[in-house]
Amino acid sequence: MTVRTLLSALVIAVLIMLNAVALRAQTEPSAVAPGKSMNSYASGSKSNVKYYACPMHPEVKSSKPGKCPKCKMDLRLTAAEPAPIVKPAEPPPNNSGHKMSIPDVEVLDQDGNALHFYSDLIKDKTVAINFIFTNCTTICPPLAATFARVQKEMGDKVGKDVHFISISVDPLTDTPERLKAWGAKFKAGAGWTFVTGEKQEMDKLLNALGAAVTKREDHTPAMLIGNDAKGVWTRTYGLAKTGQIVGLILDVMNGKVAESPATEEAKP
Repeated sequence: MTVRTLLSALVIAVLIMLNAVALRAQTEPSAVAPGKSMNSYASGSKSNVKYYACPMHPEVKSSKPGKCPKCKMDLRLTAAEPAPIVKPAEPPPNNSGHKMSIPDVEVLDQDGNALHFYSDLIKDKTVAINFIFTNCTTICPPLAATFARVQKEMGDKVGKDVHFISISVDPLTDTPERLKAWGAKFKAGAGWTFVTGEKQEMDKLLNALGAAVTKREDHTPAMLIGNDAKGVWTRTYGLAKTGQIVGLILDVMNGKVAESPATEEAKP
């Protein structure tokens, strides 16, 4: 056998080996660094992403600070979390807007009566809730005036089919007496309860309702409307037109509520 023939055979053998190595690399998983799983590579930087989200509409997210387009509350910076496992979407029960976990803290109403917030004011009821403080000179008077117009529009349904609750975000100042006097300015009738209490208890309540603020002036004009018996909760703009709020309350009373698409992106 000549030298040329031997060289040709050697070249062919090398090519066959290289081709086999390439095929094996395509069919076997890539090596993973010690201490890391394939999932850690797959999630990549997503697990470290921070974003801003609405405390009442967690599905509303933004890469920048801003306000929720649904309830106008300030978006809050959300801590980094692992990328979620995607599951098929399921319809929410009872067409609910957002289920609430409400603490049964002890509070005082405008008459000085000691109440347990969930047991006495929320349980098995349809409620509309807003947030105020009596020294406020900006959005609180319009919020109360809106409640007053809705109260007049709904007539005897208030106190029977729906209950209004105004929660103080300044419990250190807002005594029951101050709340009663403030409510009288807006002709608050039966079925409209003003709530204050010990600051520690009120902080728990406001935090659970997504209305906790560092400064009282920072609270936003969000209104919560819920039907506890049917597990239906939604939020709306507390200064919306009277007819829109009345219509939403009637929907919630019937156990239904229409919300904006969950994919809506907040705009700064």
